[in-house]
Amino acid sequence: MVDMRGWSFPIGRFLGVDVRIHTFFLLLLGLSISYASMTGATGARGFTLWVLLLLAVAMREVARAVGAAWYGLDLRSILLLPTGGLFSYATSEATEKAETPEMQKRMAVIGPIANIGFGLLLAAIALTVAPEVNLVERPWMSPSHLLRAAVWMNLLLGLVNLLPASPLDGGRVFRGEFAKTKGGIKSSRAATRLGPAIAVGLMIIGFLLPNMWLIMIGGFVLIGAHMEDQGLLLQTDVDAVRMRDVMLTQFSMLSASDTLEDALQRSVHTLQDVFPVVRGANLVGAVSRQSIVDALHADGNGYVQGVMTRSFQTAQPDDSLVKTLRRIMAGKGAQMVPVLEGDRIVGIITPQNLAHSMGLLNQRRKMRPQE
Repeated sequence: MVDMRGWSFPIGRFLGVDVRIHTFFLLLLGLSISYASMTGATGARGFTLWVLLLLAVAMREVARAVGAAWYGLDLRSILLLPTGGLFSYATSEATEKAETPEMQKRMAVIGPIANIGFGLLLAAIALTVAPEVNLVERPWMSPSHLLRAAVWMNLLLGLVNLLPASPLDGGRVFRGEFAKTKGGIKSSRAATRLGPAIAVGLMIIGFLLPNMWLIMIGGFVLIGAHMEDQGLLLQTDVDAVRMRDVMLTQFSMLSASDTLEDALQRSVHTLQDVFPVVRGANLVGAVSRQSIVDALHADGNGYVQGVMTRSFQTAQPDDSLVKTLRRIMAGKGAQMVPVLEGDRIVGIITPQNLAHSMGLLNQRRKMRPQE
């Protein structure tokens, strides 16, 4: 979904959350005004019809933002799309929590409930203040009947998001539930294969009714499914990578009591740039080759414990690589991540070896037969 974020522009910051709108809305604005002209309505009514769609999307995203706050998910930004919105979280902990299947289900029902509930509320108000308005008469969403359009805009947005197609709410739940039994990669492939079928179905129904909005939603779901297929599968492959898959198992360690000159001499015989520092069997720090050289130039010979970094992140062999990196980058980053099995260091991750390992994993993914 990175490409979707690129084709967007900011509209403001609300309660500390950056809000962006996708440029696809501008295309919809042009279509709404053209549709109004074709049906004999004014351009102003076409613009109002477009505003109603934007408000329906905003309604569901406000409800989802409140839900995210309720569940302790700190938001950084929201990207508004014609079918809903994409959340970006402020912390790695919030991102990890939001990606769990249980949280996906909780968040997925908020948007549809908000839209359907608001649509029914508008219907009740319409029947009370304007009983002469026939809410079930077609076309349901027309610039000539804006009150009826507002009702059906919300109902349709809520119902469509229940479909198990990416990037809809139902698609997220489907992917999460499927992943429990089939794994992340297979679940994403299943979701992205089902998405185009549902999108085409929506478009066919839209042509038969006829309903321009169903056609547009189907087209957008088709685009979203294609982007998921191109981008999310690689992401899911990476999500499945564990620390043991990419860690260096052949590495050198330094003792806290080593002199800097001895440490520099030992570093000549390895390609490592950063070294774990131990005292006995315990990991107590990390030091880079450059730190050793700088300390020797500045203060002369000393001990490794005097220049080592004592603040560092650790991981376990079965930890997710992506989640570990998110946790590290949420802080100050790290030049090396020691991988511990109990109290014993069994591997290390450095930026250099990680880039090399991920390149090989990507090549392996491309060569692997499609399942």
